[in-house]
Amino acid sequence: MNIFSNQEHPFFPMNDYEQQNMFALQQSKVQEVMQVLRSQHNNLYSQLMRAQMGRSIIDYVFNLVVSYTLSQTNKNLTAEQIYEQFKRQFPWLNILLRQFNIPQNLIDRVLVNVIQITLDAIGGGGGQPGQGWIGWEDLGGVLNSAPTVASWQPNRLDTFVEGTDHSLYHKWWDGRSWSGWENLGGVLTSSPAAVSWGPNRIDVFARGQNQDLIHKWWDGSSWSGWESLGGVLTSAPAVSSQRPNQLDVFVRGTNQKLYKKSWNGSRWEEWQDLGGTLTSAPAAISWGPNRIDVFARGQNQELVHKWWDGSNWSGWESLGGTLTSGPAVSSQRLNHLDVFVRGSNNELYLKTWNGSNWSGWQNLGGNIDSEPAAVSWGPNRTDVFARGQNQSLIHLYKGQ
Repeated sequence: MNIFSNQEHPFFPMNDYEQQNMFALQQSKVQEVMQVLRSQHNNLYSQLMRAQMGRSIIDYVFNLVVSYTLSQTNKNLTAEQIYEQFKRQFPWLNILLRQFNIPQNLIDRVLVNVIQITLDAIGGGGGQPGQGWIGWEDLGGVLNSAPTVASWQPNRLDTFVEGTDHSLYHKWWDGRSWSGWENLGGVLTSSPAAVSWGPNRIDVFARGQNQDLIHKWWDGSSWSGWESLGGVLTSAPAVSSQRPNQLDVFVRGTNQKLYKKSWNGSRWEEWQDLGGTLTSAPAAISWGPNRIDVFARGQNQELVHKWWDGSNWSGWESLGGTLTSGPAVSSQRLNHLDVFVRGSNNELYLKTWNGSNWSGWQNLGGNIDSEPAAVSWGPNRTDVFARGQNQSLIHLYKGQ
C-alpha cells in the first residue's frame, strides 16, 4: 500500500528496489500483518506518536518494514539481522527520523519489534521469540543479580535488582517511558523478590548480610526502611499474595527444603517446613484466593511443582526439563500458569498450564545470564526480564 506519493512527501525517495517490493509482494499478506500491528500492538504506534510523529507516517514506515521483511528469501535471519540489512537498504529513513527528533534506540527497538511480528506471522525468525513474543530490549544497568518484577496496575511495571554495591535498585515503566535507576539502599546477598497486593503497594524481599530474610515496602507515598524477618536462607526468596494485605514468602533453608513465612494481615507467622529437595531458589504465584503454586529446580535439574488448594499442600511433581537456573512464574488469569526457565543453552524456555494440561517446552531464545523474572498485568500481557550477557537488564513481552 503506497500511502504517500513522492510528490506529496519529497523526503520519501522511492528507489527501484522499494517500488518493486512494495507492489510485487503479495498485498494480502502485507495488509494482514499491518492489521495485526494496528489491532494488537498499538503500543508501538504510541511510542512514536509521543515523539510527535503522525500515525499516517508511522503506518508508512511500518508498511515499508513489513514489506521488506516479507521480501527476504532467508527466513532464518533474526529480526536484528534483517533490521541491519533494512537500514543499509534505506539510509534515507534516518533523514526522516531526524525531523521528529526520535531517539535512535527508540526507533531501533520499535522497528525490530515490527520485524519480529512479521516473522511470527510467516513462521520465521531464526529461533528468536515467536508466537507473539516481542524483544529482547536492553534496559541498561549493571546487575549483580537476577531481577524481579511486580505490577500494581495495568501498564505499570516495577523492576528491582541488586547493584554492584549490593544495594537494591529500582526501575519502572509508567505506561509511557522507563525511569532511570533509583537506589533503595540495603545490603543484599541474593536476588530480590517483589509482589504487589493492591494499587500503589509493593513489597520487596531479599536475603540480607546475616543470611536472614529482609523486607522493604512502598505504601503509595514513601519507601519503608529494611526490616529483618529472621531465618537462615540458602537462596533468594520468592513471594506471592493471595489477597490484599496477605503475603506468603518462600525460601530454601539450610537443609535444601522449602520454607514458608506468611503475613496474615496483622502479624508474621512462624516458618513452615514444606519439604522437598531444592537446588535453586523457589518461584511462587497466586492466581486466586486460597491458591498458591510454587516451583523450583529439583535434584535432577528438572522443574518441580507444589501447590496449595486452600486446604492442603500437594506433594511435589516433576515437570521435566533441564534447568540451569531457578524458574519464574506468572499468571494471566484464573487457572493459568506460565513458567519460565533458563535452559542448558542459556536460552529462555516457557511451559504453560492452560487449566487442564501442561504444554511442552517453547524456546523463546535470547542469551540470558540469570534466572528470569515474570509478571502479567492483564489477561493478554506477560513481561519477562533477565540479566543479559552484558550484565544489563533485558526485557521481553507478549501482548498489548
